[in-house]
Amino acid sequence: MSDRVSGPALPVVLAGARGHGRWHLNNIRRLAEEGLVDLVGVCELTPLTAEELDGFGTPEQSADFAALLERTGARIAVICTPIHTHADLALAAAERGVHVLLEKPPAPSYAEFERMTDGLRAAGVACQIGFQSLGSHAVTAIRELVADGAIGTVRGIGAAGAWARDLAYWTRAPWAGRRRLDGRDVVDGVLTNPLAHAVATALRIDGGDRAEDVADIELELYRANDIESDDTSCARLRTVRGDGTGGEITAAVTLCAERPGEPYVVVHGTEGRVTFWYKEDRVRLERRGREPETTEHARTDLLRNLLDHLADGTELLVPPERTGAFMRLVEAVRTAPEPRPLPPDTWRAEPGADGAGPARRIVAGVDELVAEGAERLALYSELAARPDTAARAGWAAAAGPVREGVGR
Repeated sequence: MSDRVSGPALPVVLAGARGHGRWHLNNIRRLAEEGLVDLVGVCELTPLTAEELDGFGTPEQSADFAALLERTGARIAVICTPIHTHADLALAAAERGVHVLLEKPPAPSYAEFERMTDGLRAAGVACQIGFQSLGSHAVTAIRELVADGAIGTVRGIGAAGAWARDLAYWTRAPWAGRRRLDGRDVVDGVLTNPLAHAVATALRIDGGDRAEDVADIELELYRANDIESDDTSCARLRTVRGDGTGGEITAAVTLCAERPGEPYVVVHGTEGRVTFWYKEDRVRLERRGREPETTEHARTDLLRNLLDHLADGTELLVPPERTGAFMRLVEAVRTAPEPRPLPPDTWRAEPGADGAGPARRIVAGVDELVAEGAERLALYSELAARPDTAARAGWAAAAGPVREGVGR
């Protein structure tokens, strides 16, 4: 990252300051303390309290995003709102010449993604997509290791995420866990939202992160919770890059883990492997005949990177076009058959701490299946066919992958 050219703090409006938006609020506070930004507006249905705005003074608050941008003279809009509002809000900012940091996923469909990117391009504004893991310097370090032949020839990339979400997570908002809402696509599933970083990070390491790089997608979508979307799923993406080379990525993820852990991406080579715990910026290199090496890496904040881009032309780390391959996955999930409900005998409800009622649903054996999917580059149904995993993967035995031939 280059040093940012000194100058006045850039006025910022934040749309969506609660839930995950609190992370953005705190990040803006940190950058404001450095004199880089000035929070001039907050767009929320319910205004923030003085306590929530501690250290910010009195930024203007309004539920009217467009009017707020105009009245405050904002240069940057940070958008952390429901998925199905992303494209419209990003375009509202672009129409007013306001640059955008947009929370992932960029849009709920590929058509909306194209509409948004076309509008951003026509308006000449910069847009950064909020895949924070792609700001990790570990990504570049891993790509350099692979290019130098540290692990031999790459056989494939696995991505694994075993998280747990309680029932309140699925009732936190009307759009939570929905595929559609009031006739609009939402696509709030485990692959496309909470564990989206796993796939996006794997695609960036693979080098096939643009829409035209995706040759084929296979999906298996399941749900243990009483929702529309998937909470336990897997996907295989095959990429064919412009130089004629290609790769294979298999992601196995769940929000119904027995023992939640840190998600990771693992690059399998003929002579070793590289594992990247992307939330921790931690990398482990394992090679034949050598002791494992673990390194920790710095991370460039995406809003700071956007500021540098506006100041001196520093390259954006996550422009929309570098999320095109991920959006192909979103589109495949959107158009796939409805997720299969898991039989009641495959999951259990865990009581809440107060014993008042169930807190979350847990799928038996799913932690191991997620790990094995990333290790063996296998879909759940393929694991179910193996004698050593059949008992744990019985619920996937009847499922075959839904193939989406997306073409180039």
